[in-house]
Amino acid sequence: MPTKRALLIGAVETTRIALDAIARHPGWEIAAVVTLDPALADRHSDFVDLEPAAREQGCPVIHVDNINREETLSAIGDMGADIAFVMGWSQICGQAFRDLFLDRVVGYHPAALPRLRGRAAIPWTILQQEPITAGTLFWIDAGTDTGAILDQQYFHVAPMETAATLYAKHMRALAIMLDRSLGRIAAGEMPRMVQDESCATWAARRTPMDGLIDWRQSAADVLRLIRATGHPYPGAFTRSSGADLHIWEAALSDVGERHAASAGQVIARTAESFTLYCGQATALTVTQWSGLDKPPKLHAILGD
Repeated sequence: MPTKRALLIGAVETTRIALDAIARHPGWEIAAVVTLDPALADRHSDFVDLEPAAREQGCPVIHVDNINREETLSAIGDMGADIAFVMGWSQICGQAFRDLFLDRVVGYHPAALPRLRGRAAIPWTILQQEPITAGTLFWIDAGTDTGAILDQQYFHVAPMETAATLYAKHMRALAIMLDRSLGRIAAGEMPRMVQDESCATWAARRTPMDGLIDWRQSAADVLRLIRATGHPYPGAFTRSSGADLHIWEAALSDVGERHAASAGQVIARTAESFTLYCGQATALTVTQWSGLDKPPKLHAILGD
């Protein structure tokens, strides 16, 4: 069985998982890794510099800022790859790019396609309170996450799941799917299960400003935002004395109904934590934060 040549495109942890999977598979070799220059790392909150790992595997590294530029397409075409794996790349792969591979471009999406097509699927999974999700390998077409499914790996979303723990689950699922799918493709199988459009949902792009906390919401809703937007993403935040205060970890408190306070007001504090009054007479105790060296003062109102 001839060895397959893979072109790998991406710049995040997902890409590193794919690089490791392809490198260890006996039926594959890496033709090249196409990635961002580290100088452009701020394009991804979870950026990974892949050059050291790629060089260790002895494969060329091509730094690009746009996958669809003519010079990029020319360089990619010279690599002689059989299949492209786009894993952790935020740009749409244009028609000219896809034509290089004749419908043999594999993408990855951290959701149970056709659910949550689009952007920021991991935060939206938590915000939408999805009880079950999946990682999906699919064949990239002209749409956004609409191509036929190559493989899926389902798993449960824990009641108090965070972005970090869900991200880790997706990385494990991706490794399982790649081990399974690389063997099938190398053997000449090309599974293509058409997505059911009647089940499709869409996830909108999120920005760091979407992490702004509205203390008029219930403590459960605020905590959900904190869990959904935490590391490796920019995080949930509020304002304190004119500065941003990011909240990374918190827990529900049962003291809300015993206090008369304004939304976002500090109703208790220790050296290691502080408790805030939220909507619907609920409360939230913050245990990990950044932006302030110590907890805000008792009775201070955050969010102003």
